[in-house]
Amino acid sequence: MTLRIGVVMDPVEQVGIHGDTTFAWMLAAQARGHELFYIQPTGLEARGGEAWFRGRPVEVRAVEGDHYTLGAPVHAPLSMLDVCWMRKDPPFDDEYLYSTYVLELADGTGQCWVLNRPSGLRNANEKAYILHFPRHIPDTLVTHDAEAIKAFVDDHGGRAVIKPLDGHGGSEVFLLSADDLNLNAIIETITRVGRRYVMVQQFLPEAAQGDKRILVVDGEPYGAILRVPKSGELRGNIHVGGRVVKAEITPGERAIIADVAPRLRRDGLYFVGLDVIGGRMTELNVTSPTGIQEMTVLDGVDYSDRWIAWQEAQLSAGTRGDSAPA
Repeated sequence: MTLRIGVVMDPVEQVGIHGDTTFAWMLAAQARGHELFYIQPTGLEARGGEAWFRGRPVEVRAVEGDHYTLGAPVHAPLSMLDVCWMRKDPPFDDEYLYSTYVLELADGTGQCWVLNRPSGLRNANEKAYILHFPRHIPDTLVTHDAEAIKAFVDDHGGRAVIKPLDGHGGSEVFLLSADDLNLNAIIETITRVGRRYVMVQQFLPEAAQGDKRILVVDGEPYGAILRVPKSGELRGNIHVGGRVVKAEITPGERAIIADVAPRLRRDGLYFVGLDVIGGRMTELNVTSPTGIQEMTVLDGVDYSDRWIAWQEAQLSAGTRGDSAPA
């Protein structure tokens, strides 16, 4: 089976070839004989009730400074493709939202299988989605209100973590302390003086040992890495200098995944990054989760190849991630 795979992503020339998950997928798909088409989000369009794209065939290679070659421009219906990966990085802004409307024209009619499902991407804010699973998360507050935030901090020993609902990559994550003279200023800045939703979570001391990223495919755990913050840093995100070490998935974490999996499958969230600190789920990343290259190196397993093989099997069976043929 040879697939035509569209890859909606940020500029290919900016890809970090040694860490980018999308690039690893592209290498794996190409190695299995599939055709790749590079599509920027601005290349998506709707013509009547049909999704179209402007893109270019692309060949990739793991050569720094010479990692891709583009073919002649293509302008065609998305139905020309078998699969389309929506891998545009956050933020989830208005343009991202509008692109899901276009992609849904193809995915919803069965013309092209879009991963992750466009409606699922819209419904699953990477911070707020965990609120559907309250028994697995730290004490959490989502609000605009400064006084509610300060009361939450006081109720949790004078410390809490605050972050915007539209943040990504560890940006704008702060540790709040009741005795910090900057407390009001931080809250005003992050909430934009009460005009922006934020999430406030109970501070988990285990964060000093790192936060665990578990990659989940079709509701099943693939593997995990532990992102350990550098000295003097709250965040373990790779983008801000977190160190990555090999990690195992505990029975407690498998129980979390088992509870979350039915909803992930229902929402068409086939590839997600579940973040855990101290046995509590803190985020569930669905737009363009990372970590597969680091996990592959540490575990000695080609997880990208497994991901492509899963898609092949789904399409061969006519299931597209569902339990019954499409």
